Amino acid sequence: MGFTCGIVGLPNVGKSTIFNALTKAGAQSANYPFCTIDPNVGVVNVPDPRLHQLAAIVNPQRVIPTTMEFVDIAGLVKGASQGEGLGNQFLGHIRAVDAVAHVVRCFEDENITHVSGSVDPLQDMEIINTELILADLQALERRTDRLRKMLKGPQAKEVQLELSLVERLVKHFNQGLMGNTFECSTEEQTLLESFQLLTTKPLLYVCNVSEDDAAEPDENSQVKAVRNRAAQEGAGVVILSGKIEAELSELSEEEASEFLADLGLAESGLNALIREGYQLLGLLTYFTAGEKEVRAWTVPQNTKAPQAAAVIHTDIERGFIRAEVTSFADAIAAGSMKKAAEAGKMRLEGKEYEVQDGDVVYFRFNV
Repeated sequence: MGFTCGIVGLPNVGKSTIFNALTKAGAQSANYPFCTIDPNVGVVNVPDPRLHQLAAIVNPQRVIPTTMEFVDIAGLVKGASQGEGLGNQFLGHIRAVDAVAHVVRCFEDENITHVSGSVDPLQDMEIINTELILADLQALERRTDRLRKMLKGPQAKEVQLELSLVERLVKHFNQGLMGNTFECSTEEQTLLESFQLLTTKPLLYVCNVSEDDAAEPDENSQVKAVRNRAAQEGAGVVILSGKIEAELSELSEEEASEFLADLGLAESGLNALIREGYQLLGLLTYFTAGEKEVRAWTVPQNTKAPQAAAVIHTDIERGFIRAEVTSFADAIAAGSMKKAAEAGKMRLEGKEYEVQDGDVVYFRFNV
């Protein structure tokens, strides 16, 4: 699997409630700051109706969905980059994830205290983003000192290029801008990714709204404000109600569907969060289908066939011969994998083929 999304936010915005509903992991949740100290980790199935449609025509012994990992990271506070509220420890947890889901509170409830004294999602976003920027600035300052000492060494030209990039990044951050809005060349982008900065990670804002606002969230002025800010930052937005998701997590699949219909909701907010997180990371799903199992696999977009095979087993990549590929639509239309092949819908692809979302693949290999 290997794809992780960290859930961050100020204390008492609903992070752990949402994480619990998402993973049913039973993370501690209470009405006081720093309830979550060590990060809680949950592995979640990625909802994909295509998997069950494919299983219906293959009739395998088992069906295995692809998954994502969510990490509930303790609430950050102003001054986290200076160690406030165990901030350095928490920021380190963020550095280990692939993407960030930032939960912001967009509901009023006098029974749930807010660490800043009032509900203001834009202020909350500013606090968290500022701490991430400050943490990145600290990392760049250390890198700058090291690079300047290397300027007279044998790799002076490469060092100067990196130093120039770092100095531009520092100017960018000093304007209060996130790393994911920084513009650079393709060559510099590879170098930038190696820095592992917090603010260059794909970012998704999760608006935690009241039960009354879940069906029509855009009537909520706080949600509108978050959407506008996210658009400026190139970040995604998901709307959900932590209370509703907590209730849904206690219901059977049939009961949950009825409950959502009664609320006027097409799907759970958590399904939307998983899907958006999947898209945010630029991932796609391909399938393998046989008598033993029908299974979904996750790979980044633009992954070539041998590397896609490696997520199943590295031996398949090492001994890759070819990929036998049928599109999901063709497989379903034919009614079976055999009939799809007989109809000429199965293609033989080589090492340069980039696997597409929905491909049903059988890998030929020899080791």
